[in-house]
This record gives sequence, C-alpha cells and structure tokens, in this order.
Amino acid sequence: MQIGELNRHWERVINTMNEALLVISQAGRILSVNRSFEEMTGYTADEVTGQPCTLLECQACEMAINNQGDGWCKLFDAGQSEMRRCRCTIRKKDGTFLPALKNASVLRDDDGTVLGAVETLTDLSELDRLDRKVEILSRQLDETNAFSGIIGSSDPMKVVFDIIEKAAVSDAPIIIFGESGTGKEMVARAIHEKGRRNNGPYVQLNCAALNESLLESELFGHVKGSFTGAFRDRMGRFESANGGDLFLDEIGDVPLSIQIKLLRVLETRQFERVGDNRPISTDVRIITATNRNLLELIDQKRFREDLYFRINVIPIHLPPLRDRRDDIPLLVNTFIKRLELHTGKPIRGLTREALNRFMDYSWPGNVREMKSALEYAFTVAGKDTIDSDHLPPHMLTKPRPAVSTAADPFAPPENDERRQLVEALQAAGGNQSQAARLLGINRVTVWNRMRKYGIQLKRDLKN
Repeated sequence: MQIGELNRHWERVINTMNEALLVISQAGRILSVNRSFEEMTGYTADEVTGQPCTLLECQACEMAINNQGDGWCKLFDAGQSEMRRCRCTIRKKDGTFLPALKNASVLRDDDGTVLGAVETLTDLSELDRLDRKVEILSRQLDETNAFSGIIGSSDPMKVVFDIIEKAAVSDAPIIIFGESGTGKEMVARAIHEKGRRNNGPYVQLNCAALNESLLESELFGHVKGSFTGAFRDRMGRFESANGGDLFLDEIGDVPLSIQIKLLRVLETRQFERVGDNRPISTDVRIITATNRNLLELIDQKRFREDLYFRINVIPIHLPPLRDRRDDIPLLVNTFIKRLELHTGKPIRGLTREALNRFMDYSWPGNVREMKSALEYAFTVAGKDTIDSDHLPPHMLTKPRPAVSTAADPFAPPENDERRQLVEALQAAGGNQSQAARLLGINRVTVWNRMRKYGIQLKRDLKN
C-alpha cells in the first residue's frame, strides 16, 4: 500500500484504535475525534468539533494552563517537552468522571511551525477495578481463621456473621451500631466484599472528621469557584462510589443541614455538587455506622427522624469485647502472630497470669484497645512470653465495670418494658404517638420496641 493510498483510508485506520484520539488546534479547539472517543466519553464528533478541549475538564490540563488567562496550554510553551504522558480523570457527557492515561504530543509542519496537538486517552476503569480486587484478595489471604478479616468464633459473633451474609446480598441501607473499637469499619468492608457490588468501588468517609462545609464538599463534590479555595472541580464521595458501596462512619455527627441532603439522595438517587444546579444520578448502596444513641439525638432534635428510618433498614449490632470474652484468646494469638511477623521478636504468647488479666479486664476501648495493649507489651517484654508486669499500668488495677453506650442503664427489665409498652398501646387504642406520650418517650422508640419485641397491634392489643 502506497502512502497516498494509506492517507485515503486514514479515517478508517484511526477508528480501529481502542484508545480515544483527539486532534486539537493551537488555540485549544477540538478539530477531530475518533470513534473510540465517542464511545468513551458519550459525546459525538459533531458535539465536540470546534469546542474547547477544556470541555473534558481534565484535571491534569487544568494544572498546566497559564494563569494569564490567554487560554494557551503549556504544552505549546517554548522549551516544554514535545510529548507528555500523565494519568488523569476526564468528565464524560453524563457528568461522571473517567480515569484515563493521557498521551499528548505537539504537531508541527515541515518548517517546525506548531499546528496543534494530538492526544490519546486510554480507559483505566478496568485497571482500577482489578487493583481493588487484588487488594481485597490480598487482605483475605492474610487473614486466617477469620470472617473477612473479622476475628471471632463466639456465639454473639456468629450471629453478627450470619446477619452480614444476609445483608450483603441486599441493596437496602445498612446501619452498624457498636461502641468505639468494636470493628464497625471491618464489618462495612466485609459487607462490600461479600455483596453483589464487590466489583464496584468501596468508598468510606468519617463524618466526624470534617466541619459542615468540608463535609458537604466531600460528600457531593464541588465546581470550580463555588467557594474560596475551590480552584477546580472536585468529585464527591457519592460520585466516586457510583456502582458500589459508600460507608459513612459516625453518621450521628452529621449536621442537620447535611442530613437533609443525604435524605434527598437516598430518596431520589440524585444530588448536586456544591455551587452547581445540575443533578447527577448515582447508584450507591449506603452503609452507615455510629457509636451514639440516635434515638436520644432524635429526642434532642439533633438527628432527623425521617433519615433515621431511611438508614435503619438493616441494623447490625456489634457486641462489645466484654460480651464476647470467649474470643479474647483467639484475638490475642492472632495479634501476637502479626506482631511477631512484623517485628521479628520471638514472643510466642502470654503467661497464664497475663491471660487472666486480659480475660478479667473490661476493655472499654474494645478490640482497638486490646491491640494497643499488646503492642505496648510486645515492646516492654524481653523475649519468649508476655507476663502481667509487661502490660499497660491501667490493666494492673481493677477496672470499674463498663456500661454499654448502646443501652440505657436505667431502663426497666425487658419483660416489664414490653408489658408497659403493650399497656400504653392498649390505652392509646393502638395510636403509637399517643402511647409515646403516655410513656414519656419518642414515637421512634415506640416503633423500635414494637419491632424488638415482635408486638403486633391486631394480635397483642386483643389480650
């Protein structure tokens, strides 16, 4: 095939490429694209021809444009490299972002005059998905004698594992209740890995770590110029988690203004970036967690009742370590093996006295505190075994009994609580709001206790 004949088929040649191809003028206008570009971005050639290349909102390009406002890309600056390669994200027509590998090169004529540039984009979505899968499999191989990395064989943990298995196959919102250090984050990760969305992204956010304005931006993203410091568009966690699971830890610390927007996303599956009015659709399963009593927060007008009902579809209650003491020897052995592998220190276990200290201690910080205690003991101990005098000082004094934050220490026994609720419902003729006023509690509490004790109005109010 001669050069002239090849040129006649050039358009067909570039349309066989898997990579998206763009030809861009020196002024930054798109002159031509191939078919892979149309498939990758959702734009047709007619829609982008003549449009500025900033239409794609490439984050790498935004950092390479001059601040003088002349619109010229630094790729054309004198002294710059003729070719650039970088990893970036581009915005598709539907508003979502695509991870890509970009190759950009300057085009010159025979005299060396700059004519424009040619860029190719390689879709990295599948590579990102495989990277996440490798990370998940590596973590699973590292955890022996564990349920998706969660260590435990006691009866309370078997109940938790059974709920995780059943909850994972659902798309309903899940909320994880438990004290600090009980492993709520690990449960959320296990639900993702065992669920139907495990090939999608898993994104998490600690809602207590940010102030109101930053939390809104982290959740929903923002557009350039929407507030001071917003130098470029930013993708939020809802957008990043599209097709997967979004884990919101410390949901009880979310401000009321953000709670309203969360409720809207749960109900409409749409949200808007900060500073933008274009709705973005998202397909995300929400997993939340808290160590706080949300019913008390509702009574205090600090948490929305309607949001509570939306996120509390499948509740999972993690037992504190003091309520599953049968797991303590297993946890100790597992953590010691990890520390030995990490440090190379030949410590094989605990003496009988040290293990008794572990069994008798109340563990207010739960598994997290236990790990810290073993790290301390591993550092202090010489070799062979950890004795009681190697333990943190606070473990050598008799601790006060810990009270679970999830329970009310002044609540009546369960039998009396159920009887009082049935009597109040009978007096109120089945009206839950009236029964709540009679008992001096919130209507949500009435609803939860009815579900807890299996109370059915038609059946129980006849008695």
